[in-house]
Amino acid sequence: MIMKKWLFFIAILLLTQSGKVCAQALFNAPDTVCIHQPVTLTSNVFNQQSYYWGFCSGYLNNYPTGANLGKTYGLKIPGNIDIAYDSGYYYGFLVNTATSEFLCYFFGTSLNNEPTVTNIGSVLGGLPVNPTSLFILKDTISQHWYIYVSGGMTQATSTLARLDFGTHLYNTHPNIVNFGNYNGVLNYPKGVFVAQDADNNWYGYVVNFNNSHLIRLDFSYNESNTPLMSDLGNPLSPGGSPTLNFPTDLAGILYQGNWYFYITNLGITNGESGNGSLALLQMGDSLAPVIMLDTNINNFDFRIDSPSAVTLNLDCGELHAYITDSTTSQLIGITIPTPSNPATYTATDYSILGGMNFPSSISSILRDSDDLYAFITNSADSSLTKIDFLQCHNSSIPSYTEVAPPAYTYDTPGIYNVYYVVNQGLPTMQVGCKQITVLAYPPININPSSTICIGDTVRLYAVSTLADSIEWFSGYNIDTSYIYRDSVKVWPAMNYTYPVTLYYPFGCIVDTSVSINVIQVAADAGPDRWILDGASTTLGGPYTSVGAVTYHWGPYYNMSDSTVKNPVVDPYTNYTYYLTVSSQYVFNVDDTLTCYANDTVNVYVNCGDFYVPNAFSPNSGNPLTAYFGMLNNNIIQLNYFRVYNRWGTKVFETTDPTAKWDGTYNGKPAEEGVYVWVGDGFCSNMKEVKRSGNVTLMR
Repeated sequence: MIMKKWLFFIAILLLTQSGKVCAQALFNAPDTVCIHQPVTLTSNVFNQQSYYWGFCSGYLNNYPTGANLGKTYGLKIPGNIDIAYDSGYYYGFLVNTATSEFLCYFFGTSLNNEPTVTNIGSVLGGLPVNPTSLFILKDTISQHWYIYVSGGMTQATSTLARLDFGTHLYNTHPNIVNFGNYNGVLNYPKGVFVAQDADNNWYGYVVNFNNSHLIRLDFSYNESNTPLMSDLGNPLSPGGSPTLNFPTDLAGILYQGNWYFYITNLGITNGESGNGSLALLQMGDSLAPVIMLDTNINNFDFRIDSPSAVTLNLDCGELHAYITDSTTSQLIGITIPTPSNPATYTATDYSILGGMNFPSSISSILRDSDDLYAFITNSADSSLTKIDFLQCHNSSIPSYTEVAPPAYTYDTPGIYNVYYVVNQGLPTMQVGCKQITVLAYPPININPSSTICIGDTVRLYAVSTLADSIEWFSGYNIDTSYIYRDSVKVWPAMNYTYPVTLYYPFGCIVDTSVSINVIQVAADAGPDRWILDGASTTLGGPYTSVGAVTYHWGPYYNMSDSTVKNPVVDPYTNYTYYLTVSSQYVFNVDDTLTCYANDTVNVYVNCGDFYVPNAFSPNSGNPLTAYFGMLNNNIIQLNYFRVYNRWGTKVFETTDPTAKWDGTYNGKPAEEGVYVWVGDGFCSNMKEVKRSGNVTLMR
């Protein structure tokens, strides 16, 4: 949850004190996962009016980006800017120090929109002269919005004013009251802050630039009262040295039941700045302390030179301060793990972002769904800079709006912020967030994708010394007795990917896999068959592989071609033919894999009949069709083979099984037509064959 620059809203304060804004109270999430590991989040609240999950939300540990929006927003040597969210819309408010003007910015439903500007001037003359600081407050009891403005560069001109916007910030005619300068304690006031204490009294604080004094504002039980102003002087550090040294800004926060104030010091020595520092006031659990603990945190190895403003923000349970430096025009981020122990603080110099040019102030950092924004005013050129802490794009799902989000993954190692809002914009709104550390895959020694021949068995392995356990998917053609070991045998008959999961003690679960490419080589020699003596048959069945394969039939006996898929054979006797199909897979020039498949077919020759053609053509010129006779190979004794014309005249006779009729009679071509043949003989198996039939002679 991002807090206002100067004050948490009272509702947020109450939630913080009661511990309701807590990631673990709202949802459960893993601390650590690996890339591509499914992340499951579970809500601990149900039956709410709305839900919003951001899986890759921006947060303040990210490196910000900046953009200069130009000089078209009414800035004239700007003093201070802040932003707020009200009823679904974002607003900004700014004071111009040079012209004593009050500006209202309307961003609509997103801080990424270009704002429209309304200049309401000096607010009926009630605005302090040369205003330098402002602070936005919402009283959740009265539902009124207030903005406190301090200004004046001398003791004589210094005053404090309060604008009352009523129940909505879109009011462009707020009421204003100027409290003046009670007892003359204000002397170029900076960094106004107002909050309600645990005793239900309202207090405020400002710091005087001219005399380095801390001023307390006592509103009693109602922030609408005219405050009593008390000069607390310059608080001393534990070492006895003054804490304030020409302070330029003040920000306060209630954190884990204690109040903390951070003050930027310009650090003028011998009339020259450049000795800037950050100071801490520890107020304890009360805003009206008798004793304050004061610490000058110094400049973080000279990162702070001439600080102009500071903003405090609580994001996902971590406190962050951001400081603008007017001389170097840089933004400095301070991470504050333990506010009471400055030794735990770390500083990051973000350099010049978005054309920062002698920045005079920085707003609160507000969350707009999964993005965070702040605005910086630049005094040198009166331009406006927008600072972004944008959401990332490394989650498979960016966001979700139901109570039970689907599992999602992250594709890149890093630390990612899960942001969860229940009842957005309502009094019952709750916010939780959690950082999930996403690790790269731990070292895993795993099979590369393998290529095998169909019918082969291969051993897969996935070895990681850091893993607690391993599990192979117990699915297709796998030795299930080894699925919980780092090595397992498989024998796929088709291309297949075997999933494997490795579990690590730090919460990482790696789902990976090994792919097996199976070379599909099939040999189908065809079914066993019977053929007539002298007949031929085509070998090969429909399941033989085609394409980039090689065929080899054997033995090469009465076969048309031993290198084709379907050769023709005409064996004299019963014979067994075998088929070998091979396919070669080339990994590289020197590495190949050749796969083989084999099959056989039996061809049985039936010598129980004469095998003759039913037509022939003597004039065809083809020796296979120009003669008529037996085609048998196993007739060992032919008693006779005769051919008769239609009048019963014998035109051909032989006892030689290999003899053929050439279609002539008495030396002359026989007529076209149908002829009758008769034969009688014995096969090699001594079976008698006796048969007759017709043959057509064609010219």
